[in-house]
Formats: sequence, C-alpha cells, structure tokens
Amino acid sequence: MKNKITTLAALMTLRELKGNSTLGKASRKLYAKDNNNFDNNRNSSYSPNPSLPNMPERIPNLNPNSPLIPMQNLNGENHYPFKLLPLPYLANSLEPYIDTTTMEIHHGKHVLEYVQNLNAALKDYPEYHSWSLEKLLYNVSKLPKDIQTPVINNGGGVFNHNLYFNILTKGGKSLKQGSPLSMAIDSKFGSLNNLKAELKAAGLAQFGSGWSWLVSNKNGDLSVMRTANQNTLIEKNLTPVLNIDVWEHAYYLLYQNLRKDYIDSFFKVLNWESAERNYAKYKEIDYSKL
Repeated sequence: MKNKITTLAALMTLRELKGNSTLGKASRKLYAKDNNNFDNNRNSSYSPNPSLPNMPERIPNLNPNSPLIPMQNLNGENHYPFKLLPLPYLANSLEPYIDTTTMEIHHGKHVLEYVQNLNAALKDYPEYHSWSLEKLLYNVSKLPKDIQTPVINNGGGVFNHNLYFNILTKGGKSLKQGSPLSMAIDSKFGSLNNLKAELKAAGLAQFGSGWSWLVSNKNGDLSVMRTANQNTLIEKNLTPVLNIDVWEHAYYLLYQNLRKDYIDSFFKVLNWESAERNYAKYKEIDYSKL
C-alpha cells in the first residue's frame, strides 16, 4: 500500500543524501516511526520534526505574487552567499498528494545541500560573489573549469527547486480561462488536458533523474521539454513556466516506482496562478543580458 513506507524505500531515497551518517540514523528512526503512525499523522498540523537535525526554522510566507522567485539570501540579494528560501506553505499542505515527510526532507535536506555545495564552490572565487544565480548558470562556460560542474549541479538544483516549490499550493489553483497562458496552451496543445499528457509523457520518458518542463520563448510560444539531473534551460534563454521534479527523492516514499501516479498527483496541487505569472515574464526575461 502507498501509505506503508518500507525500510527499502527509505534507504533508496536516503542514498541521495551522501555521507551524512547522522541524518541516516535519524531518518531511519523517523521512517520506522512513520511505518506505525503514518495514517494517524497524515492530517496532523506540521511542526519541524526533531528527528531531522538542523531543519531550517520556518520563515514567514513569501509574496505569492512574486513570479520566478530567485534564490536569495536573507537580505533579499540574489548572489553569494546563497541561503535556503522557505517553503511558501507548511510542509503538510500538499497532503495527501505529496506527503509531509517527503517535503521536509526534499526541501530541508536535499535543497539545503545544494545551497551549501554551491556556496562552497564559489567561496574562493570572490570575483563571482556578485553574480546572480541565473547569471552563473547562463555563463557557466566562462567560470573556472573546476567549479563549472558544481555550479551546474548545485546551482541548477537550487534554481529548479525554487521554481518547483513555488508553483505548488494546497488544493491547487485552476488555470483561468481566457488568460494569456490559457490561450497559449490552447493554441499550442489544443487543450489543457493535452498539455498535461505531454508533460507527463516527458516526465516518464526521462531516464533516471531529471525534470519535465513547460517553457516559453521570447514570442510567448510554449514548448514541453525535459532535462537530466539538475540541468536547467537557462542556457537556452527560455522562460520556465512550470516544472515537474522526477528525481526519486521527490516521490519515492509515497509512490515508490509509480512515477506516473506521482505526476497525476502533482497536477492536483499545481498552482496555475503562479504558472500564469511566470509566463507573463517571457518578454522581460533575457538571461543573456545579465
């Protein structure tokens, strides 16, 4: 059953949290507890789980009208040292479609590790400390060779997850008929259901870890694309409208190998209002001019 988190599933997700023995012990304890109490806890109010060490404290909600929220430090500056942005909702808000434990670990551990690794890569290169995350990713070929891959992997992980977490919301929000995004979807795909089918197909076709994307070019024309690992579409100078995380850590505790079921559930908590705001930026965003 989906709501029975197995030790094997826990370990398969934990394999992505490299080298953190403290986390491993604490998380295995957490999963063992959840095996017995998962049903009782699904609707409980969220509080930071003491079994997960160093979970970031909750910071007040971000402005829900902010499109394409960048990776900012706590002073609102989008450059080194980067900090973990808070979730714009409580970690249990996406239940029952995305479970609380996954959200806690996905955001509070995986993304935090990307942030820390990105800062570590940039630490000894002060000439890049003023560069925004987007500028780093677009100009990665201009960086010293020894930090290019860390910036792609970790900077991409930060950028991709910031978009992902900020296009989700409790209960989801519908696409407004007649909006510019709605009309662009109908023009390109014929219907919203057809778009969803293409996004799902892209997510299922991605071998291993990666992302399914809805993006726009500078003319407002939409495309469905997919990327591997933490690669972004910034290098193609495309405006991201929404993305679906198909790394195992995004869904394995609840869905195990059923990626298709996870993608179906993703659409139930998708905030189309956020996607509309992202799409509205296609004329303004030009990464080549950063």
